[in-house]
Amino acid sequence: MNVLDVAENSMRAQAENVTIKVIEDSAADTLSIIIEDDGCGMSEEQVAQVTDPFFTTRTTRKVGLGVPFFKMAAEMSGGEFSISSEPGVGTKTCATFGLTNIDRMPLGDMASTIQLLICSHEDVNVMYTHIVDGKEFFVSTDQLKEVLEGVSLELPEIRMFIEEYLREHIEALYTDEEE
Repeated sequence: MNVLDVAENSMRAQAENVTIKVIEDSAADTLSIIIEDDGCGMSEEQVAQVTDPFFTTRTTRKVGLGVPFFKMAAEMSGGEFSISSEPGVGTKTCATFGLTNIDRMPLGDMASTIQLLICSHEDVNVMYTHIVDGKEFFVSTDQLKEVLEGVSLELPEIRMFIEEYLREHIEALYTDEEE
């Protein structure tokens, strides 16, 4: 949910490109999640306040819990959190978790999360990289659009195809077999 929330923030910031990287490194005992966008960015003052749950740029509510919860989850697992941004350039959010720390929340259903982002925001190029101990999988909205030759990503059968494709390739990262 943290990945979805931060990526949706990128969409609201009018990003044309959103990069999401999940890097699991058993040797370093880390799980890193990096979300970077080319949206409108934030001022230094906004960056300083973004981890405060009572700060939000939204006008529809008075609290913003996504980033504070993401930071808390990383730190509770012995990890770190950082966010950097520049107006007119974009924002980069990095969360590193202790991979085997008992307090680390499960990564969650990344196939469903990435499918939702890709299919719900066809106009944004979502680039997803997932690395497990050096084995890498990459997919992007632009790649999928090219393969599907203009078919809408919002169609139910296309959503299902994309989710199955993501799930299959992410699961393959956890096996010893070569594809």
